Amino acid sequence: MTQISRRTFALAAVAGTALAACSNGIGGSGGQQIDARVDQTLEHMYSRYPGTRQLANDAAGMLIMPLVTEAGLWLGGSYGQGALRVGGTSVDYYSIAGASAGFQIGAQQFSHVLFFMTPEALMDFRQSNGWIAGADMEYAINTQTDMQRADSTTSLAPVIAVVFAQAGLRFGATLEGAKYTRIIP
Repeated sequence: MTQISRRTFALAAVAGTALAACSNGIGGSGGQQIDARVDQTLEHMYSRYPGTRQLANDAAGMLIMPLVTEAGLWLGGSYGQGALRVGGTSVDYYSIAGASAGFQIGAQQFSHVLFFMTPEALMDFRQSNGWIAGADMEYAINTQTDMQRADSTTSLAPVIAVVFAQAGLRFGATLEGAKYTRIIP
């Protein structure tokens, strides 16, 4: 009987996770299907967290990721696809790919929206070859079950991220990075 080492098992789990994440329900179905998922995601966000509607009205643009899948066992990965909307119209499509390393186990899926609050932040995002989430982004924290809101400090940030509709369970302490890349669906 062949014995599998922990390292081989961990690498196989991460590779399997990466492949599963690539087929997270959106993959390769074209712009129309991504737009339909984006519309559903925005509808859900606005109905569940009414404060986000004002963020959307004030934003120069929004990147909507309807479904991001992440999983890990020591090493982890994440993937999702979405659309950049300016003035309510999809102008580009993007993917997000992430990697993490550290003590972690589990898998989860979630939606997120990046609100570009200034034309400069939107332009920087659109002109980059690949935008990495970093220091210029603030998170709006869900402090109550019925309301998502940004405080005055967050509202002044050039990019605000709202994460919602989490499903699954993931534990750990990791170092993570994520990159957004323009795609052609």
